[in-house]
Amino acid sequence: MKDAQKISWSTAFHLNCRALSLLYKAHPQMILSKLLSVIWNVLTPYGIIYLSARIIEALSTGKDEKILQGLVLITLASSALIALVSAWLTRWKNAQSAGLYFKCEQIFSRKLLDMDFDRIEDTKTHELLSLIHQNQNGGGWGLQQVILHCEELVSAAFTVLGGMALTITLFTSRVPETAGRYALLNHPLSTALVVLVMLLITCLAPVLTNKAGRYRTKYAQEHRLGNRLFSYFGFLGHNRELAADVRVYRQDLFCDKYNRNKESTFASKGIFAQYAKGPEGLLAAASSAVSVLFTGIAFLFVGLKAWAGAFGVGMVTQYVSSITKVSGGISKLISTIGNMKINAAFLTPVFAFLDIPNTMYQGSLTVEKRSDRNYEIEFRDVSFQYPGSNTFALRHVNMKFKIGERLAVVGMNGSGKTTFIKLLCRLYDPTEGVILLNGIDIRKYRYQDYLMIFSVVFQDFKLFALTLGENVASRSNYDAPLVVDCLRKAGFNARMDQMPDGIRTYLYKDYCAHGVNVSGGEAQKIAIARAIYKNAPFIILDEPTAALDSIAEAEIYSKFNEIVGDRTAIYISHRLSSCKFCDEIAVFDHGSVVQMGAHEDLVADTEGKYFELWNAQAQYYTT
Repeated sequence: MKDAQKISWSTAFHLNCRALSLLYKAHPQMILSKLLSVIWNVLTPYGIIYLSARIIEALSTGKDEKILQGLVLITLASSALIALVSAWLTRWKNAQSAGLYFKCEQIFSRKLLDMDFDRIEDTKTHELLSLIHQNQNGGGWGLQQVILHCEELVSAAFTVLGGMALTITLFTSRVPETAGRYALLNHPLSTALVVLVMLLITCLAPVLTNKAGRYRTKYAQEHRLGNRLFSYFGFLGHNRELAADVRVYRQDLFCDKYNRNKESTFASKGIFAQYAKGPEGLLAAASSAVSVLFTGIAFLFVGLKAWAGAFGVGMVTQYVSSITKVSGGISKLISTIGNMKINAAFLTPVFAFLDIPNTMYQGSLTVEKRSDRNYEIEFRDVSFQYPGSNTFALRHVNMKFKIGERLAVVGMNGSGKTTFIKLLCRLYDPTEGVILLNGIDIRKYRYQDYLMIFSVVFQDFKLFALTLGENVASRSNYDAPLVVDCLRKAGFNARMDQMPDGIRTYLYKDYCAHGVNVSGGEAQKIAIARAIYKNAPFIILDEPTAALDSIAEAEIYSKFNEIVGDRTAIYISHRLSSCKFCDEIAVFDHGSVVQMGAHEDLVADTEGKYFELWNAQAQYYTT
C-alpha cells in the first residue's frame, strides 16, 4: 500500500496502540495468554543455556562429582517444570486464540449493530468494510496482524534482555596479559569495534527484509484484486445455488480462463513472481547472508577470547548461544517495528469504519407497555430524502393508523412503499414533518424500546443455520408450545411434522450434517411465524406471500385475521387481489399517498390510480 510510506512513526505508533487496546478490551484473556506464553518461552531457554554451560564447565575442569550431579538434577528438574508450565500456557493461549478471525469480525459486527441504519445502507460504509476484509483476507493485514506484531515485539525485546544478561560478561572477561597479541582483545576500542560491527550487521539484516517486504505492500491493491478474483472464480463451483446456471451455460469456462492464466497476480508469470525472482528475492537472500556473517563473527570473537584463556569451554556454549539470540532479537525487533509501520496503513480504514459517528438521536422516554395494544401512530406532513439524493422519496404524507386496523399499502416499484415502512420503524428519521406515537414525537422515545412495538417480515428476510425453534423465537431459550402454535398459524405445521427433530431440527447444513433445507415458500412461512412469536402491537408484512404458491397464499389469506389477532397490521403487496381483506388501502405514487379507502370504493373510482393498477393486473385473469 503506497500510503504506508506517508504515515509518520508517531501516527503508526498511535494506531497500533489503539488497535491493541481495542483487542484487549474485547478479549483481554486472549492478549494476556499470548504475551505470558511468549515471555515464558523466550526466557526459559536462557536458564537451560546457563545450566548447560555450568555442566560443560564442570566436566572440562574436573570438578567434584557431587557438584556435577547437583547441576544435572537441577537441569532435569528445571526442564520438567518448564515443559509443564509451557504446556499449560500453550493450552490457555490456544483456547483463548481459537477463532481469532471471528473475534475480529465480532468487533466489526458490534459496530454495525450499533450504527445508524442510514450509515449501514450507505455504499461508502460497505466499500470501507469490503476494503478491510480484502486487506485481511489477502495479505493478512489489519487487526489480526497487530496481535502477531505484539507477540513478535515482546518476544524480540525479552530475547534481547535475556541474551544481554548472559552475554555482558563476554565483554568484561579479560584475556590474561601473558596471552601475547591476544591481549589486544582487552582494549576498549577492540570491544567497541566488535560490538559496532555486530550491531551494523544485526540492523542490516532486518532493513533488507523490510525492504523486500515492501514490494508486497506497495502492490497491495493488485494483491487484493488478485485475491478477489481467486476467491470468486476459484470457488465458483462450490456454490450449489449457481450449479444449474454454471452447467447449462458452461460458465465454468470463465473460471478456466482466470484460473489458468499464467500472468494473473499469483501465477508463475505474475507481478509477485517477477519480484520474487528479482529484487525482492535478492534482498531476502542478502538478509539471510548477512545473518550468517554475524554468526561467523560471533564465533570468531568468542573463540579467540576462549583460545586466549579469558574463559573456559563451558562459557563458549553460553556466549555463542546468547549472543546469537541477542542478534536475532535485535533483528526481529527492527523488522517488527518496520512491519508495524507498514500495517498502520491498513489500520487506517479499520478505524475510519469504527469511527463512523452515530447522529440519530436515541431518545430517553420509555415506551409504555400496554396489554390492550392501544398505540396510535400518525404521520404528520412527512417528507423524506435519502442521504446524498436531490429528490424526495416521500412527499407530504399524512396518515393515522387506527388501532387494530388492517392497512394495505400498494403502488408501483419506486412509489415509496418501502421508504414509508423504514420511516415507520424509525430506520430513518423524516427530512421534514414528524411521526407521532400516542401524540409524542417518536424521536423522543428510546430507540430500542420503540423498535420493540414492531414485528416485521421484510421482503429480503433472512433465516439462520440454527434450529427451527431458534429461528422463530430469535433466541436460544424459548417457549416451545408457543413456537409450535406460531408455525401452525403460519401454515408450516405439515412440514414441521416431517422434520426429524421437530422444532429442534437444524435448518440448512452449515453446522449440522442432518440439517434440512427449506424452500423459499417454507422459509417465508417461518419468517411469518417469527413475526407472530414476537407478539408486537404492530405487524408489518412486506410481500409476505411472494414465494408461496396460489394454494398456500390462499391459506395465509384465510388465516390472516387469526395471524394478526388484535394487532394493527400493515400489508405491502404488488398483488392487489390480496388486499381485498384489508380495512383500508393506501395507494402510493411517486412518493405521495394519492388515494385511501376500502377496495370497493377505490376500484369504483375509474379515474384513480388504484383502478389503473387493478385493471392492469386483472387483464391477465379475464378474457
